[in-house]
Amino acid sequence: MLNNRIMRERDLAKIWHPCSQMKDYETLPFIPIKCGKGVYLEDFDGNRYIDAISSWWVNLFGHANPYINNKIREQLETLEHVIFAGFTHEAGIRLAERLVGLTPKGLDKVFFADNGSSAIEVALKMSFQYYKNQGELRDIYISLENSYHGETMGALAVGDVSLYKEIYKEILISTVQAKSPALVNEDEALESMERLLKEYQDRVCAVVIEPLVQCAGGMAMYDASYITKLKRLLERYGVFLIADEIAVGFGRTGSMFAFEQAEIVPDFLCLSKGITGGYLPLSVVMMSDEVYTAFYCDYLEGKSFLHSHSYSGNALACAAANATLDIFENEPILEKNREKIELLSSLMERFKGLKNVKEIRQKGFIGTIELKGYDTSQRVGLKIYKYALEHGVLLRPLGNVIYFMPPYIISDNELKKIVDVAYRAIKEL
Repeated sequence: MLNNRIMRERDLAKIWHPCSQMKDYETLPFIPIKCGKGVYLEDFDGNRYIDAISSWWVNLFGHANPYINNKIREQLETLEHVIFAGFTHEAGIRLAERLVGLTPKGLDKVFFADNGSSAIEVALKMSFQYYKNQGELRDIYISLENSYHGETMGALAVGDVSLYKEIYKEILISTVQAKSPALVNEDEALESMERLLKEYQDRVCAVVIEPLVQCAGGMAMYDASYITKLKRLLERYGVFLIADEIAVGFGRTGSMFAFEQAEIVPDFLCLSKGITGGYLPLSVVMMSDEVYTAFYCDYLEGKSFLHSHSYSGNALACAAANATLDIFENEPILEKNREKIELLSSLMERFKGLKNVKEIRQKGFIGTIELKGYDTSQRVGLKIYKYALEHGVLLRPLGNVIYFMPPYIISDNELKKIVDVAYRAIKEL
């Protein structure tokens, strides 16, 4: 009979896990998951855990969601996948139509990829080539300090989390970082950005930001007003804005897309994670008809965008994404979330009374507690992770930052439990 011990032994014999120091698993055994249902994950020994982080921020409507399951099954009976160069299918067409319908004019076309980092690569290459197709060489990207945009080479280059980036610095493309409005005041951040735009005038092709929340950067948060002012600034300098909404899109910050709160339209919009409800790898980049037209030519002119992935526009993933959008259309998800957002806000108030808490912050359905008084060697986040698992909750702190990013279907009592477990873990440190 299969159990956690047997599954761990089989796993360790063959698998190298992501974002892990494998030696840690000698003393901190990972959890083999047998099944999931709703907000719960169950291991092979029968233990259940509330998925308080939506399995790396992807799961919106719970594990084994019956509606999404059925829609994937329906798609499976007709087409699982087909090459997307020279071919298409109804699920992909329908998804593209719906995404364009959900977003403002100026996000008129959809380019499919298969994960968040790949979407960033697409936007970086497309923004660069847009100018090159018109005879301009713009070889600089600007991003924000403390930002994270993925772990492929271009995405790493525009990021600024040294844990992921430092080891590869010698082989990354040229980028510069402006001060983040999540770490300094808004005016200082904008002044920093404008200094770089002036210094590299006519060389910058795009600025890349994570709207409202720098997720992997410790869930650092800032106001929408920065984005509003940034877009005006970039328009003056003729520079594209790439909005990386891979983590925050599809309702996580309270609006369907975070950029909506700034009342602007980005030049490129990158979406992934929640787009399929956490089911299958898929990402898209949305851009304007103007950008699209700059690549439209006879093949031999050499202006085509020759970027491809084998699983671009995968039919099963598109079916999952369409099912996810169905749920948004058929149920008042954003309205329901507002009640849970208010509950989470009230539940986190109690952390203010703990001496080892530096700050609590919240943006939509992302709640964050940052600790103080601990250095990296103490691995406080790891201690909280272990404590939470022992009490039936999956938390995955970012160093000294504990956060809640649960599926939208979580009940009030389940939300209270994950916050209570985190509170007790921090209090007992």
